Formats: sequence, structure tokens, C-alpha cells
Amino acid sequence: MITFLQIALSALLVFGCFFILVGALGLVRFSDFFKRLHAPTKASTLGVGCVLVCSVAYHIFLGVDPQPRELLITVFLFITAPISAHLMAKAALSLMMESRPEPPKGKSDRADAPQP
Repeated sequence: MITFLQIALSALLVFGCFFILVGALGLVRFSDFFKRLHAPTKASTLGVGCVLVCSVAYHIFLGVDPQPRELLITVFLFITAPISAHLMAKAALSLMMESRPEPPKGKSDRADAPQP
């Protein structure tokens, strides 16, 4: 039974680390704001959740009560991540980021720049 629990906790840690890595890579690799918003809020939340659940299960396995900070981090993460992602998406939609023109490339492209 102990070996099974160790394997299960190790698998949970590996899955959590995998999802954290996927979320970080998605944040770096995606080009659009909404894609960049989606990667860390979904994948990293699942990854950090797996790591925290594994930590709580490990402390229960040792016979020690789960630490309140681990439970508070888990609750705080699962409440705040979707809300903050929703608010950032609504702000981006209200600013119409997709339809805005590209910023000027250099100084010479500005309209208020002195002409030679």
C-alpha cells in the first residue's frame, strides 16, 4: 500500500509539473493576448492544484495534519485565477485590442515628427 501511494503521489507531481511547464511555454510562445491569457490560467492552475493536492496528501500520509497554508493557497488559487482571467479578458475586449492599429515602427513614422 505504501508503494502504491508513493507512486500515485509521484505521478501527481509529474502531472502537476507538466501542466506548469505547458502553461509557462504557452505564455511565452503564443502571440495573441487571449491565447497568452488562456495558457497560464488553465494549465498552470491545474498544475499548481496537482502539486498542492499532492502536498496535502503527503502530509496526511505522514500522519501530520495538512498545513492550513496549503489549503488556503489551494482555495485562493482556484478562486482568484478564473476571476482575474475573466476581468483581464473583459478589459481587453472593452479596449478592442484586436482592432487597434499597430504602433509606429520608429521615430520617422510619427505624424508630429519634424519633417526635414
